[in-house]
Amino acid sequence: MISIIVPLYNEEKTITNLLLQLSRLAGAHEILLADGGSTDRTRELAQEMLSQEMLSQASLSKARLLGAPRGRAAQSNAAAREAAGEILFFLHADSQIQPDTLGHIEKAVSEGATWGCLTLRFDEEHPLTALCAYFSNLRVRLARIAFGDQGIFIRRDAFLKESGFPELPLMEDYEFSLRLRRRRIFPVQLPCPIVTSARRFREHGRLRTLFLMWRLRRLYRKGCDIQLIAARYRQVR
Repeated sequence: MISIIVPLYNEEKTITNLLLQLSRLAGAHEILLADGGSTDRTRELAQEMLSQEMLSQASLSKARLLGAPRGRAAQSNAAAREAAGEILFFLHADSQIQPDTLGHIEKAVSEGATWGCLTLRFDEEHPLTALCAYFSNLRVRLARIAFGDQGIFIRRDAFLKESGFPELPLMEDYEFSLRLRRRRIFPVQLPCPIVTSARRFREHGRLRTLFLMWRLRRLYRKGCDIQLIAARYRQVR
């Protein structure tokens, strides 16, 4: 079984669509929504959706809303400790996946993959965001680095062996990839797509956002204070 883990914080604009698409997924799974103390209607809307008879009879019957310390890594780790599945699949609230995605993940793991991700796309057709997606996907294959918006999946035993994501305010997925790479545990990238929102590119400027993300990763590699990096990242959140 696959445990789908979604960290939430003030996702009232995305939670309904998220749960609707998750209700259409095929395959044995559970859904763990890890809320980090939302101050909007995220929890209320999620509870309303989960209590609806139509959805409770579908795959959302195994969905749970959990409370967790705020922070994507901390929320993901807290949900992972509650997970019953042999495979963990970490999903962002604004991502979209195909109904047969879980089958592809199960097949990859059954064939020997320890961890991996999906193939990133953005919800717009623009040369700069297309370029960003291209290099993000290329990074998985060449540098063996996967980011959270690419839909990371991993065997639960391997995840717990690494003590989960490092509980950083940012770059937890990057650091997690680096740790696995140092142990020569490389990701498998599946051809099935994951579509993520290009909202921050549209709102803050595509070129500016691309440059800022590149710069923040460079600062992290140089050992810059992670709190400073996180403060700069909030400019495009």
